[in-house]
Amino acid sequence: MSTTTPQITIGMRMRWTLADGLVIMRRNLLKFVRIPALFVFSIVQPIMFVLLFVFVFNGLGGLLPPDVSYVNFLIPGIFVQTAIFGSTQTGIGLSEDLNSGIIDRFRSLPMARSGVLVGRTLSDFVRNLVVVLLMTGVGYLVGFSFQAGLLSAIMAILLAVFVGYAFSWVSALIGLAIKDSESVQAASFTWIFPLTFISSALVPLQSMTPWLQTIARNNPVTVWSNTVRLLTIGTVSYPNGIPFMPPAGESLAGLLVKSFLWVGLILVVFVPLAVRQYRKLT
Repeated sequence: MSTTTPQITIGMRMRWTLADGLVIMRRNLLKFVRIPALFVFSIVQPIMFVLLFVFVFNGLGGLLPPDVSYVNFLIPGIFVQTAIFGSTQTGIGLSEDLNSGIIDRFRSLPMARSGVLVGRTLSDFVRNLVVVLLMTGVGYLVGFSFQAGLLSAIMAILLAVFVGYAFSWVSALIGLAIKDSESVQAASFTWIFPLTFISSALVPLQSMTPWLQTIARNNPVTVWSNTVRLLTIGTVSYPNGIPFMPPAGESLAGLLVKSFLWVGLILVVFVPLAVRQYRKLT
């Protein structure tokens, strides 16, 4: 009597990975409940950036159209910056798990290997969403407001969080490759700082020197910041009729397409690389 081995389809693998990922996600989120300091310090830095730039760099508002306040220009960029900075926790968390031995325990369980990465990135997606929502509340306290309607506001927040999710996979690759949490943190901020600061996230491009403007204009963070900003404050123009939001020659549809193409490109490149690196370790 012969038996046949059931065929495991791609759909079955995906459901298996997602189910295991949700279990890992719950485990990671419970850490924020049991260790509240982890979450508190996750929101301290974004709040500091909001207060620092609103009150110290408010003079940059003179470069904006008369009907656009600096705080309404700033907060959409802070959303994107906060999500990208928050993604570094993925690599740090994975490196800590590797050093604590919990990854070895996961290896002994009948679970999808990539489920660990899916769960880690999903938990950081949820954490980023909560942090961005809290930043919205802080923004309202200093004069920010959504001006393009509820649907646009929801789309702006979700776009920022999806940007953070894409960068979580970049961070996961760094964490798995370097392994030491302190080194992972240092390595992450080495490239994240210039990426976010040489963009329109925090200051208008007009405030930069010409060669920096060229770099910033082609920076994906500028695309994401402009898209979130357009969803937040709507379309405005300079007094001479030149469009400020969206930038000249751009439309909301075009910016959304560019934004999600960049997010998709990062995921297509770094998800397989992170999974491959994880499998090499285990």
